[in-house]
Amino acid sequence: MSIDENSQMLRSIYSNCPDVVFRSFTIGGKKKAMLLYIEGLSNIESIDQNVLAPLMQENVQEPENIDRIIEQKIHVSSTKEVKTFEDCIEQISAGNPVLLIDHAMNGRSFNLAKWEKRGVEEPTAEAVVRGPREGFTESIGVNTSLLRRRLRTPKLKFLQRKIGRYTQTEVVVAYVEGLADQTLIEEVLNRLGRIDIDGVLESAYIEEMMEDYPLSFFPQIMNTERPDVAAAGLLEGRVAIVIDGTPFVLIAPITFYSLIQSAEDYYQRFTFSTAIRWLRYAALVISLLLPSLYVAVLTYHQEMVPTSLFFSIAKSREEIPFPVVVEALIMEITFEALREAGVRLPKQIGAAVSIVGALVIGQAAVSAGIVSAPMVMVVAITGIASFMIPRYSAGIALRLLRLPIILMASMLGLLGIMLAVITTVVHLCTIRSFGVPYMSPMGPMKGRDMKDVLMRAPWWMLNTRPHLTGEGDKYRQAPGQKPDPANGTD
Repeated sequence: MSIDENSQMLRSIYSNCPDVVFRSFTIGGKKKAMLLYIEGLSNIESIDQNVLAPLMQENVQEPENIDRIIEQKIHVSSTKEVKTFEDCIEQISAGNPVLLIDHAMNGRSFNLAKWEKRGVEEPTAEAVVRGPREGFTESIGVNTSLLRRRLRTPKLKFLQRKIGRYTQTEVVVAYVEGLADQTLIEEVLNRLGRIDIDGVLESAYIEEMMEDYPLSFFPQIMNTERPDVAAAGLLEGRVAIVIDGTPFVLIAPITFYSLIQSAEDYYQRFTFSTAIRWLRYAALVISLLLPSLYVAVLTYHQEMVPTSLFFSIAKSREEIPFPVVVEALIMEITFEALREAGVRLPKQIGAAVSIVGALVIGQAAVSAGIVSAPMVMVVAITGIASFMIPRYSAGIALRLLRLPIILMASMLGLLGIMLAVITTVVHLCTIRSFGVPYMSPMGPMKGRDMKDVLMRAPWWMLNTRPHLTGEGDKYRQAPGQKPDPANGTD
């Protein structure tokens, strides 16, 4: 097809697209050619120096095909053959300029994409005291390089897919060959292949369409901004899903206990990490049940409260016009609204507004006789406990469950709380994440994996990978790694 016909077809496709550049020129003043690229997505300087300037020289001979032109005159490290209009559009949309030559069978694209992108910064949602300060960015190339930098092995594999009819978002499935189970990789690829959507703008699009139980409150795929967390998951035989345009990488499969663990657990001494982990479990129980226990005890089980404390609570509630459950709901909703407002406000004033707002509104509500002082204390303690959950998605799940449990406590007292807890535990025991039981390794019990659940054993004891994800290479370290004080560390 002639260059004029190709140009006419492409101009009709890119009508009303002023950012698409059609650069017509002649090769050595003899053969007509055209270069197509999108302004702002391609490196203009490299195009001028490495593509246009060499081809437009007067001493260029007229070779028979485009391959000889590329070989002789264009010095670009990565090129790709373009055979169809679909291939041409795909390369142009990716920022790679495409060269078309008159009456040539195929075109050629050059890897000269360049656009504005954010640099590697410290993750804001997963800050640590000790550990790497690098975080993923919105560039999929940067993200895969961060993984490759930590796992310097050719067994780290990347499988590419494109999802989204209009966005054509690039999705990369990362795994370590020999560690990840082949059936897991195939299941991830099958679920990605079933997704047919107009566009993917964030990893949440993929996450919601791949979960085993989409109506559950609890996430079955973990997201992280930290390359070290993703690399640790890959070393355990899990799969990482990297999506272009978002700094959040998905990790699957996961368990409930994965959501309670923090990256810093593995960078501090194991005794300190174990104590902090126990504190997190206690905070989880407080965050989920403290308001409902307060409502149940004051409504149905006043005999459980010591007499002096009960008289003090009763005195503080003398002028409160609402029952305890309404009081609890008012404070819970107000606290959640303040927390959400603090997240949406600019960083400089967000934290101050949420904390000061909670103090001012709480004191004003007590002074106005709308809520009692003990209820403000209960909600404040609950809020502080919820902040100790490392994963934001897990914290949201607990916050959503807290309200129905409060309602159950107001209707049935402690019996209602027990029924709600039993229902939640049964639900957690029935769901799976890509075939892995959500409560594993406690349900079903796997003794060798218990070293990293309720406690964090020292590194020389963590000698095996998780039972359900890392069976390809069971042992992660050589035997005899425990330091021996009698013989040094040998």
